[in-house]
Amino acid sequence: MEININKDIREYTEAVFFGLNLRQLICSGLAVASAVTVYFYCRNTVSQEMITYICIAVAAPFAAIGFIKYNGMPMEKIFWAWLTDNFLFPRRLTVKANNVYQKALSGYFVAKEKEALNAQEHTNNTEAG
Repeated sequence: MEININKDIREYTEAVFFGLNLRQLICSGLAVASAVTVYFYCRNTVSQEMITYICIAVAAPFAAIGFIKYNGMPMEKIFWAWLTDNFLFPRRLTVKANNVYQKALSGYFVAKEKEALNAQEHTNNTEAG
């Protein structure tokens, strides 16, 4: 007899039915129920191939809610984090150049511009006079 023990106790999930936990079981049931409902509602009006795609599209969100985890968060927490990050509290990125070289030589650049202006005025005065 062998007993499997998870190395990380936080990853333990209690299996309710067919190895699924309660969350996965409920979401699987909702996915199947929604797909069956869509099938019976559309079977006389839409082609069989199109019904298949519609049923998959309707059942997929329920399956995602039950089975997908990202960074240990269930789907609704992932959606809430995405919503708050992008819409409720968006970050405004501002780029400010921190050019240390330009700051250190700013006096030099100003002096060079003055010299260039003086030289240009000198050439203009010699040509005019």
